[in-house]
Amino acid sequence: MSLEKGKEIIRQKIPNLTKSPGVYKMLGEKEEILYVGKARNIPNRLKSYIADSHLPIRTERMLSLTKNLEITTAASESDALLLEANLIKKHKPRFNILLRDDKSFPYIFIGHKDKWPQLTKLRGKKNRDGYYFGPFASVGSANWTIKILQKVFLLRVCDDTVFKNRKRACILYQIKRCSAPCMNYINEKSYRNLVENAVDFISGKSHEIQKKFSEEMEKASKELDYEKAAVLRDRIKALTQIQSSQKISSTNLKEADVISIFKESGKTCVQVFFFRSKQNWGNQAYFPKHDPDEKIEKVLFSFIGQFYENKSVPRMILLNADVEDRLLLETTFSKRENKEIMVKLAKTHDEKVLSRLAERNAKESLTQKILETESNLKLIDNLSDKFSLKFNIDLIEVYDNSHIQGSDSVGAFIAFGKEGFLKKRYRKFNIKSESVKGDDYGMMKEVLKRRFSRALKEEKNTLALPDLILIDGGKGQYSVSREVLNDLGLHQLPIIAIAKGKVRNAGDEAFFHEGKKIKFKKNDPTLFFLQRLRDEAHRFAISTHRSRRSKNLKKSLLDQISGIGKGRKRALLNHFGSAKSVESASFEDLRSVEGIEEKVAKKIHDFFHEG
Repeated sequence: MSLEKGKEIIRQKIPNLTKSPGVYKMLGEKEEILYVGKARNIPNRLKSYIADSHLPIRTERMLSLTKNLEITTAASESDALLLEANLIKKHKPRFNILLRDDKSFPYIFIGHKDKWPQLTKLRGKKNRDGYYFGPFASVGSANWTIKILQKVFLLRVCDDTVFKNRKRACILYQIKRCSAPCMNYINEKSYRNLVENAVDFISGKSHEIQKKFSEEMEKASKELDYEKAAVLRDRIKALTQIQSSQKISSTNLKEADVISIFKESGKTCVQVFFFRSKQNWGNQAYFPKHDPDEKIEKVLFSFIGQFYENKSVPRMILLNADVEDRLLLETTFSKRENKEIMVKLAKTHDEKVLSRLAERNAKESLTQKILETESNLKLIDNLSDKFSLKFNIDLIEVYDNSHIQGSDSVGAFIAFGKEGFLKKRYRKFNIKSESVKGDDYGMMKEVLKRRFSRALKEEKNTLALPDLILIDGGKGQYSVSREVLNDLGLHQLPIIAIAKGKVRNAGDEAFFHEGKKIKFKKNDPTLFFLQRLRDEAHRFAISTHRSRRSKNLKKSLLDQISGIGKGRKRALLNHFGSAKSVESASFEDLRSVEGIEEKVAKKIHDFFHEG
């Protein structure tokens, strides 16, 4: 489709449109969304596409591919902004600026309605009553903070099932990480006081808590209670540790995200620092996908809209560069969060210090990313040359299986591209066919058939076909893999099988490709690269197998009884404490459990006492 035809589609739509805010979607040949845009006045915005004779090349290419135009009006520009961000994140149109990392952040949660509140890490929806602290930039930083809080405030971290069925204090009590409320070693009032102190500390009142502990330590020392004084000393030491690790500078930012952008060589990195309760709770780097010529202001605006699409917004967003419409962002976020939110450029000394720090981190992260990409491209090009591959290699998938004498059999593959290992594309397969469990050839055939049959059936499959397949195995694995792909019509998809030799990573690997056996010198960079890919696939397959095996081992005998669902299972375990106790229980004892009718009690009793 030509550029003029794309413009003509827009011309035909404009007369029927009202001058209202909303979102427009440009659709391609197969009704796929090419671009999503928002506007205060939709007709005026669309007119700019046909009035401007010097459009950017990327925009011209988009218009030339446009076959249809869909319009969705909104009550306000703020609503249009939220809808635009939602559609971009959902459909990932190829001509939009895309935020590729879409993970949720962990929070620390303390329930306030429970008798013995639990200290835990939480991800996802905040649908429980209690105190939420975060976000933390990574699971590691949240876990580390929980560990320190355990040392200081001795709150329980075990879940309710474990807590209710304890018969003695666990190891956490022995190493002074818990006050053992499960065994009533602490009364409810004292435990509640610990909870309140923990909430105060993580809310930014650390100095008050530290002063309180110091006074208690001195009092204990004067009363010659040296054991209590030593405990308080260790708690003060832990408090100092968490304070020093979280505080970057003498800033007064109570609730803010510091966002700095840096662009070089047509690529961009956005660094986000999370500040809550005057503490730094980590930072995260993002690399949005966009046209190399895109203005930095537009990239930053689009990033902020998509970043907060599924996240709570702090009271302040501090930027190192201006955006297209800060007022619109403030209005939209304030309306959504029901609180006043400020989007501003760094102005004060402390703000500028933090903004520059975030920008420096963005620059370093981007430099590292560019270097890694260049290195990966070189490795992939060398691989193509060594095996005389006919096509450009952008995406590699590596396959492996794992089992123990046929039990808990799994298959898995990992993905590698110019940006390194693509963990969002990793997949695992539980082997379904009983006849192939333990048969490496049969397992590989099943995995490949399931993966590529589905990809060929689904036009909009999220996993595009790779450019190269690596198989952990020898000549036999190559043959069965080639057979499967040929049967599916994928004759051109190249396969390389890796036989490890007598000892893994000894440099004695043999590679099978198109009837040829190829070996490399022990110091060949391509050999190291292939070993790294193979070992990552092996690690992923092994960890998947172990996870499945562990899950199966933890299954209760109660799961094998028909008619025993989660509710009845929970009631039985809460009453008896363990599946073993249920097994030894009499019929009368079983019948006395709430929710267990006479018929069900007889079924359970008969299951454990057959014959």
